[in-house]
Amino acid sequence: MSKVQTNKAPAAIGPYSQAMVVGNLIFTSGQIPLNPETGVLEGENITEQTHRVCKNLEAVLLAAGGSLTTAVKTLCFLSDMADFAAFNEVYAQYFTEKPARSCVAVKELPKGALVEVEVVAEKE
Repeated sequence: MSKVQTNKAPAAIGPYSQAMVVGNLIFTSGQIPLNPETGVLEGENITEQTHRVCKNLEAVLLAAGGSLTTAVKTLCFLSDMADFAAFNEVYAQYFTEKPARSCVAVKELPKGALVEVEVVAEKE
């Protein structure tokens, strides 16, 4: 088992790792739309925030030896299910292999984010 850390994604805002690699699998922590350079929430709407989340996930997966195309499962959290369609439009641009997925609405996300996504992926 090994921990993953990259400066190309936001640093953890709590006592956790960006991802863990166990065998051939990568388990990312949930990513919210934080700018990796500033640590500040990026994006005013679900579309902008989802792009940032996907870019953060891509950076973590690449650092771990995987990619968005090797994702086998995602878990998506939205602060408002009314954003579901707009979220899906952006999500589909990044997760082109259509991994298994759950998507739920939650009452609130860290730092007031509109979206959070975590991924399980295979190493390439």
